[in-house]
Amino acid sequence: MLAAILLAAILLIPIRRQYKDGGTVEYHAGLYQVIFWHALAPEERNTESLNYYYEGTEIRILGFTVYDGVQKMEYRYCD
Repeated sequence: MLAAILLAAILLIPIRRQYKDGGTVEYHAGLYQVIFWHALAPEERNTESLNYYYEGTEIRILGFTVYDGVQKMEYRYCD
């Protein structure tokens, strides 16, 4: 009984990770991951007045992506 409770806790209770890439947050458990993306797009040319970001939510179950709502967004700064 105790082993089943410990196994369920390991597989279902997520650990929060926050990345220093612009604000991406990941909740990772043994069975699933939920990622809230907010990261600079490295392949785009970012300038002082124009930046490209990846924003959205991605859900993975057992390593397979079941929902991918990540989009590339453009931010312009006006003075």
